[in-house]
Amino acid sequence: MTRLEDLLSKIAALQRRDIESWMRDGLVKPEKHEGAQIFSDAECARIQLVCTLHYDLDIELNSMQVIMSLLDQLHDTRERLQRLSGAVLAQDKTVQSSILRVIETQRNAR
Repeated sequence: MTRLEDLLSKIAALQRRDIESWMRDGLVKPEKHEGAQIFSDAECARIQLVCTLHYDLDIELNSMQVIMSLLDQLHDTRERLQRLSGAVLAQDKTVQSSILRVIETQRNAR
């Protein structure tokens, strides 16, 4: 977990007004801990990405919101697929084989 002040020191390009704007717009979401704003490792990585998009690639806020929304959807889909894979692996071999046959049939139908 990283405090806002530490994050501002750690990322040279990051400006307080920018991250405050990104927090207001919901682009990044700190947690509150003992009255301080703190960021998880995942949220720090997200902030690094937003900084790259904003400072290095000069992406506008509206475009950045679309990009980050698509990335969030991709991460959510990946997580759901991992849970589904785990559920399939928890089944006996007969059920697993049946599921794989259906997947292969659907893939070949395209």
